Amino acid sequence: MRPNVDGQRVLADLNALRAIGTYKTGVHKPSLSPEHVASLAWLEGRMREAGLTPTTDGIGNVLGRSGGTGARLLAGSHVESQNYAGWLDGPLGIVYALEAARVINRDAAYGGAAVDVVAFCDEEGHFGHFLGSRSFVGGVSDADIDAAVDRTSGRTMRKALADAGYAGRPRVTVEPGRYRGFIEAHIEQGDNLEASGQKIGVVTSIVGIWQFKIVIDGVQNHAGTTRMAIRRDAGVAAVKLLADLHDIFPRHIGPRTVWTVGRITLEPGAPSIIPGRAEILFQIRDDDLATLHRLEGVLRETAAAHAANGPCPIQVGKLRTSVPALMDGGFQAAIERAVAHVCPGKSTRLPSGAGHDAQVLSTVMPAAMLFVPSIGGISHHWTENTADADIITGAEVFVAACAEILIA
Repeated sequence: MRPNVDGQRVLADLNALRAIGTYKTGVHKPSLSPEHVASLAWLEGRMREAGLTPTTDGIGNVLGRSGGTGARLLAGSHVESQNYAGWLDGPLGIVYALEAARVINRDAAYGGAAVDVVAFCDEEGHFGHFLGSRSFVGGVSDADIDAAVDRTSGRTMRKALADAGYAGRPRVTVEPGRYRGFIEAHIEQGDNLEASGQKIGVVTSIVGIWQFKIVIDGVQNHAGTTRMAIRRDAGVAAVKLLADLHDIFPRHIGPRTVWTVGRITLEPGAPSIIPGRAEILFQIRDDDLATLHRLEGVLRETAAAHAANGPCPIQVGKLRTSVPALMDGGFQAAIERAVAHVCPGKSTRLPSGAGHDAQVLSTVMPAAMLFVPSIGGISHHWTENTADADIITGAEVFVAACAEILIA
């Protein structure tokens, strides 16, 4: 039995969310901004129309619960965006989940099985690291929320929650035994599907992301009067270290390893002053935990060697880590069975190079992800887009996969 998905309704909902906080062809709705809060209010209304009972909790998560006592599946994603970024990163998974609830929950053919819909707050990390989904699985303390500060504005999360009207509300946590699992749809945020002509990516794993801060201490001095032979230039030391890491890392990586220098800050940052300090944000991603540990060792050993042989002390500090997550094999098979009904032969299995709420949910229940193509592989930019036909195909596969999991 193939669920009857309304593709035009899916597109209309996505464009309705796009109209809240529009920026060029994308959106700007940081976590707990007025635009984000308005989007959550819109979502609550759509949940009620779908027969769900919505609750917005004390960290900004919205959970729409279905009635009845049949099998339950949790589906969703997030609504907020990166700053001045794309319109589909997050909302695609929300609208697909809504459509699944509309199609499945009221159809007697599914024997009372139903989909609950969830929107997790701050997946994009404005205040922290997956705070919404981690709160939902019991991994965030009140002290964590007290300490959370918006990375752009400096506003505390407590102030943001109060401004949104969520202060003092209890936080919702997962109800043990309620769900067969969690499923999330997302744009690929890469070009693998587009390049291979495939319509659906069946996610096998989600990478761990390890973030480091490298601090190099030099000696600040006059750029015109300090001889080159006696300089302790933190900027030069930073460049040499990064060039060396870029040469050494390929000898130790896995097939999916990527690393990124996200920011280099030189102090005091003036043209006539030798930098006395350099700070580097350095990130490693891989879906194999052993590879991440190995690369951390390479990073620390290389930094120590540069410090020992150069003029500047170097410290490597770990800012955060996430554990790679394997997606449930049975759920992957259910997605592929759905593809066989909707677009036969048009799927491929692939890992996710980005982090997602699904990896947090996978710590407490079976989880899966489905990708649709991103035009040009672009994401985290206002030009992010997916063809309407691919959005509709993805919705049809997603809803069919939800049905496959519920009736299995």
